[in-house]
Amino acid sequence: DGAGPDCGGGCLCGLVGGAEPWGADVGAMDRQRGIRMSRVQTLTVAEGDGDQRLDRWFKQVFPQIPQGRIEKMCRKGELRVDGGRVKTATRLEAGQKVRIPPLGEEAETPAPKYVRKITKSDAEMIKACVIWKDEHIIALNKPSGLPSQGGSGQGDRHVDGLTEALMFGYKDKPKLVHRLDKDTSGVLLLARTDRVARALSEALRHRNVRKIYWAAVAGVPYPRAGSIKYGLLKAPGRGRGGEAEKMRCIHPSEVATTEGAKRAHTDYAVLTNLGTRMAWLALVPITGRTHQLRAHIAEVGHPIIGDGKYGGSQQENLGDGWGAGIGGDGISNKLHLHARTIIFEHPITKKEITITAPLPLHMQKTWEYVGWDVTHAPLDPFNMPDA
Repeated sequence: DGAGPDCGGGCLCGLVGGAEPWGADVGAMDRQRGIRMSRVQTLTVAEGDGDQRLDRWFKQVFPQIPQGRIEKMCRKGELRVDGGRVKTATRLEAGQKVRIPPLGEEAETPAPKYVRKITKSDAEMIKACVIWKDEHIIALNKPSGLPSQGGSGQGDRHVDGLTEALMFGYKDKPKLVHRLDKDTSGVLLLARTDRVARALSEALRHRNVRKIYWAAVAGVPYPRAGSIKYGLLKAPGRGRGGEAEKMRCIHPSEVATTEGAKRAHTDYAVLTNLGTRMAWLALVPITGRTHQLRAHIAEVGHPIIGDGKYGGSQQENLGDGWGAGIGGDGISNKLHLHARTIIFEHPITKKEITITAPLPLHMQKTWEYVGWDVTHAPLDPFNMPDA
């Protein structure tokens, strides 16, 4: 979203041939690294490294390579993903294969490090986001509007850039093992050691981590519980850096014959509704594609409230015709999508861990405005015991 020692970018590289064995001969590793830089290599995008721009990923792996050279390699077709030509703004998915051309000595020269000074207010803010912690894992309730990592137009204020404030006496900064969209709030896990980072990344890759999201959507889906299995295809953005990039849904029967389309699967359940105008959904992403939940639920006519990208007024929906801008003085125009609960086996204690994040303020206000009570919702509506 693989694993190995920290790549220096605060995330897991999980590269083919990229992780060095503990106690390895450092000189031999350096010689081998030099050989790799002088030939074509193929690296696999790790579970914790998907859902980000190609140039951002590349800079984490090869921080010495300037942006201009990355752009040139893309233009010339030297840098490829799953065999296809790409742009610097192309968003990667976990498991994709990235072809790296020979990089030469430039890739072996240490890059100057820019160290962002964390302000006192930012340090206090990110510490206040901690909702669960032990000696191995930290769980945050990420605020809406705060990116998980940096990227084009994101600036240098993001969770990954604030992890120094979350060391709590450890010598190393905790590492992100998965991500949330900038405007999505909720549970975000960080590993405090390389060993735990590898274990959580493996659990995510093999879908042994259960994530349950809450959303408010336009209209009420029918049936009230089901699965959405449209494939997803990246549609290029209009801006120079691909800023308006979004996902386009592809009918399941056409995924195999549509170049670039990826299979995707989302389960949903209606928890309650406000007449026919809007509904409170629980969503579980069985696969983990870029913008999967947002694109899937909009495709079936029920865009998430506040989602201007996938639910503008032109989006056909089965609510009141306003799309994601549902209207009403008590309803914010911010995205109403929240990573509510995460359930996983602790990689060290082997106990089942369940972490639940309170709703962000704008969603709390909406729930109060329409009379929805969070205490009435089951923890996991998809695994209810038989009556």
